[in-house]
Amino acid sequence: MATIFTRIINGEIPCYKIAEDDEFFAFLDINPVQKGHTLVVPKEEVSYIFDINDDKLGRYMAFAKRVAAAIKAAVPCIKVGIAVVGLEVPHSHIHLIPLNEVNDLNFEHKMTLPQEEMQQIAENIVKNFK
Repeated sequence: MATIFTRIINGEIPCYKIAEDDEFFAFLDINPVQKGHTLVVPKEEVSYIFDINDDKLGRYMAFAKRVAAAIKAAVPCIKVGIAVVGLEVPHSHIHLIPLNEVNDLNFEHKMTLPQEEMQQIAENIVKNFK
């Protein structure tokens, strides 16, 4: 059975898409810990990030770096933090989270934003993706 992320990639579940290429897909987290919180996933279902072969892992991080640069350009923040937890969904995913202080990377404080605001955030990040 496909993971929720595969279903998002396949267009079965709507998302606020940020970027994609042949191997990777980025979209806004629907329960962000900060505005602009983005998930980056490989299109191939691999549960554990460290099971990805070295070459692909390098490309994964390079793709995430480009997404992080777009987030930083679009969302007011000092840096974009990165977290890999991997316990909730059995599909590797990198969390990219805009940070202004260390407590901004707290998964216990999720928020719900209006659809219009999520769409605007996504559009602003997409405009800055290179």
